[in-house]
Amino acid sequence: MRHYAVFGNPIAHSKSPLLHNAVFVRYEKELGFRGNYHPILLENPQDLKSRFLELGLFGANITTPFKEVAFHLSDKVEGLAQEVQAVNTWVLREGQVVGYNTDIEGFLAPLKGLHVSRALILGAGGSARAVVCALKSRGVAVSVCNRSAKKLAYFQAQNIPSFLSQDCPLDAYDLIINTTTAGLKDNNLPCEESLLKALFKQAKHAYDLIYHNTPFLSLARECHLKTFDGKAMLVAQAVLSFAQFVPHLNSPLVLATMQEVLH
Repeated sequence: MRHYAVFGNPIAHSKSPLLHNAVFVRYEKELGFRGNYHPILLENPQDLKSRFLELGLFGANITTPFKEVAFHLSDKVEGLAQEVQAVNTWVLREGQVVGYNTDIEGFLAPLKGLHVSRALILGAGGSARAVVCALKSRGVAVSVCNRSAKKLAYFQAQNIPSFLSQDCPLDAYDLIINTTTAGLKDNNLPCEESLLKALFKQAKHAYDLIYHNTPFLSLARECHLKTFDGKAMLVAQAVLSFAQFVPHLNSPLVLATMQEVLH
């Protein structure tokens, strides 16, 4: 039996165990491969790696607010995670904790075929870094808006227009993305309602990485925007993570299984 997990705070809402365990059940019946996947609430970010090793995990996902910490605690980082300095997937290989970021490709999943030239990202954490990287790979001009200045330094160093919420310019954006936890377990918005309404008035689409309806998405629909929640991204990044956990399994069947469970 191989053990896997997802670390976060909060974590009770996570559907990742449901998705991954459904695949493990399927493959145990078909191939005899045995695995399980559990949610783990972590209080101290610096305990992340020690908990991973103590539990004897072969792999894990890392969610809010530990993606940047996971980057720094990794023994080795591969792929675009090096660029965004945020990790959402860990795999134990030859005694080393190797970090990846599957959020980047996962974020783009529901946007296929959508024309986006300008985007505004609300929030400045690890998820925002992945979103910036994903959009830049498609040639999208991106700006970042956050309530506090501390985490904006990373984006400013990348020459990405970055603003405090109160200074956010009311420009026209094709897509506005919420990468914050506002609306995850509360009725909060990622910034002032008046600012959002003004931004939505000129926007076309709104995307929330949270995978249920949120006040952000409700307000966007009131303003007649087309909206996307995080379900498609959740499945896409989970499939990519699973491919790192168990590389020899059939990815199309993994995708089909996870989609069946979520819908």
